Order: sequence, then C-alpha cells, then structure tokens
Amino acid sequence: MNENFLEQLLSQISVSGYEEPVQDVVENHMKDCADEIRRDEMSNLICVVNPEAEKRIMLSAHADEIGLMISNITENGRLQVIDRGGIILATYLGQQVQIRTANGIVYGVVEACRELTKKSDLKTSDFLIDIGAVDREDALRYVSLGDPIVLDTHIRRMANGRMTARALDDRIGVFIIMEAVRKAKERGCKAGIYAASTVGEETTKSGAYWTSTRIQPDLAVVVDVTYTSDYEGVNAADTGTVTLGKGPVLCNSPIVVKKLNEQMKACAEKAGIEVQIEAASRLSYTDGDKIHFSNQGVPMVLVSIPLRYMHTPAEVADLKDVQGCIDLIAEFLLAQSAEKN
Repeated sequence: MNENFLEQLLSQISVSGYEEPVQDVVENHMKDCADEIRRDEMSNLICVVNPEAEKRIMLSAHADEIGLMISNITENGRLQVIDRGGIILATYLGQQVQIRTANGIVYGVVEACRELTKKSDLKTSDFLIDIGAVDREDALRYVSLGDPIVLDTHIRRMANGRMTARALDDRIGVFIIMEAVRKAKERGCKAGIYAASTVGEETTKSGAYWTSTRIQPDLAVVVDVTYTSDYEGVNAADTGTVTLGKGPVLCNSPIVVKKLNEQMKACAEKAGIEVQIEAASRLSYTDGDKIHFSNQGVPMVLVSIPLRYMHTPAEVADLKDVQGCIDLIAEFLLAQSAEKN
C-alpha cells in the first residue's frame, strides 16, 4: 500500500466544487501507470488503461469533501458562509478552520459561545468566522468571496492499523480505485479500465453523470464509504451489521446488479478476502445512482469501505479494509478481463 499517496490525497482541501488539488495529486501519481489521463471542464479526472479494449469498465470514487464556502463578509471583518454538502453543524462551533485562497491557506476560528451551542435550530447562517481581520476591507486582503473552508484537522494513526482524518469520505475511495488499477495492470488485465475521480458527489453528483456519459462503460464499480454499526447511534437493524476491520462491504440494493454482486463474492473467495453485506431499500445515495441511470442504463456494483463517524472532523477507517478493497477490485477487473463481452 502506497501510504505516501494516501496521505497526499488526505492533505488536500477539496470542498465540493473545488476538487482541483486532489486531481493534481492523482494525475501526478498515475502518469506512470495510465495509458491516458483525461480531465474535463468540471475537473473530473479519468485514468485509462487499455483504451483500445472493446470492453470498458468504469471505476468511480469522488474527490470532493463536505465543507463551507464564503458567502459574505461583515463590516467588522467576520466571514459568513454557506454549506457545501451534508455538514454536521454542531461539529463546527469553536473549531479552527483552513481557508483555501488564491494566495495560500488562511486560518480562522468559528465563533462560539455557550448560548450558541445550546441553540436547537442552529443554521449555517449562524456561523461567523474570525480570521483576525479588523474590518471588511482588511478581511478582503486575505480572502475572497467563494473561497472554500474546511476544519483544520490532522491525519493520525491509531491502534490496530486504524487511522483517523477529515474527509476519508471519499478520498480513500479515490486511493482504492487508483491502486486497484495499478495492481490489475501489473497482473496483466486486458479490459479497458476507466478509473474516474469524480467531482460534486456531496452536492450535485454531476461528476459521475458526466464521466459515465463520456466513457459509455459496459459496467461500473462504485467505491464509497458506508456506516459501520459498531458505535453508538447506528442501528444494525437499518442496514445490517458492518464492523470496522472485517473487510469490504457489498450492498443488497435494488439498484445493484445481483450478478455483479455474486461475481464480487466469487472474486473475494478466490482471493481469500472476507466481505460484509449491507442492505439498502432504494437508492445507494452514492455516485452509483447517477451512473446507473446514465446512457441506456449501466449495470453497477457498489464496494464500500467501513467508516466510523462519517461527516465528522475525525472519521475512522481500518487500513486492512482499504487493502481488502484494493485486492478485491483488482481481482474483479482480472475476472472481467477474462470474460467475453
């Protein structure tokens, strides 16, 4: 596992709509592996292996993260914001933040007081971010309207091969698909692989739709995170028992093609990879939904990484699960390569 690549991905600020820094890291890392690298107007990035192959397999994971964007600056120099994606409002009060600007990172703090923490109807419009500016004119020397903001967090290793960071959702998925492509190519995969690091999943899901309509894949493997049921507040009755460290997660969902799920299970058995099963009543609420409905319909299978504390400043994943996802998808690509269309 290339942990340096993973840390480079996790170190970027990639609020939905501002994914370019992550895509730059991916492009630089994959230029020695991909036969082609494509980047479109919205900054979706596709790494292609075997572009001449008749069979086209799309891999998809999203590069964007949840966060904030500057919407206004008050006369006393405080920043007002709107959300980009499903933030958990209470996790922002009193926290340090990073603001990505044209001139580099600016640091600030989300204002907090006891009364605000007790507010039952807290809204993003209640947030005021202090960057140390004395007034609006002074603030505009450092930041601009539209600049993206994330919590100022750290990448930390934990016991038993686990790690915590902001936005493991879903840059860890981008890491997985790119490493799976590299592994499948090294093992002689002949199918056309189109590994897409997509934009906008947390807001519009337009990136997945754009990439699928342009690739025109025969099938798609979507990689995203899923909730574990091994901490307080998550009920296994809702989606099934999913545990950190117990392997990749496949989904029983009306939108996932059963045949592809069975093929994934067969690949897992062949490679000696333990898999877990979750349940969904309707859509997957991932990029897979947009891909499934694109073109004339694209058969889709979902491979998920077990994740604790999703959309908080300190998500937690197990690197054994990450490696299991890489190995499983590489095995699946090889199996598809051996199949006739």
